[in-house]
Amino acid sequence: MGPEHEQIARSSLLLKSAPEPVVQALMATARVRDFDRGATIFLQGERASAIYIVAEGWVKLYRISPNGAEAVVAVFTKGSSFGEAVAFRHDVYPVAAEAVTDCSLIRIDADTIINLIRESPEIAISILSATFLHLHGLVAQVEQLKARTGAQRVAEFLLELAGATHGFCEVTLPYDKVLIAGRLGMKPESLSRAFARLREYGVTVRHNNAAIADIAVLRELSDEDPAHSWSKG
Repeated sequence: MGPEHEQIARSSLLLKSAPEPVVQALMATARVRDFDRGATIFLQGERASAIYIVAEGWVKLYRISPNGAEAVVAVFTKGSSFGEAVAFRHDVYPVAAEAVTDCSLIRIDADTIINLIRESPEIAISILSATFLHLHGLVAQVEQLKARTGAQRVAEFLLELAGATHGFCEVTLPYDKVLIAGRLGMKPESLSRAFARLREYGVTVRHNNAAIADIAVLRELSDEDPAHSWSKG
């Protein structure tokens, strides 16, 4: 694993607060795996054996219902980790993971981390932090679906991707807009209308790039009372 991949892993929520000896031990055993667009990373119901950190590209987690319908649970990009909670129990993955684009993932064997936890319990705090963040994200998704307009859902999604806290920012979107729509509980045509609505808030979308003129303006929309947003719509 090269220095660039190691830096991404070190800056991830999973490892950034872990003790240096623990990080070094994990980096010594971690491996980078490349996946083509559309490739399966793991299947729903498969025995969990590893944690992944996205080094490049996009990954989606999804579930298949008994009637065959697909529900997108989450999408991850550079620096995000997934698979923590179930891997440490050697449980099965409750979701499937697929490469949305060509991507590179840093794979960390679950047994390696379990052994390190026994030697250095501090790593467990990092794992709990990452797991809490995923839970918080799922709660936010439920709130989005129940109490946010389409434009607000898209605004919040863009804010999650933004690397800045104020001023201008440009973010890269997943290549497949259908994926974003599925993640936000919308139809593709509703997503297109939401992007059009966001133009009046300084958001310009070209291909898979979104330019945000002012993060504060977008955040104001995201935090706005939905009743007010609907009345303006």
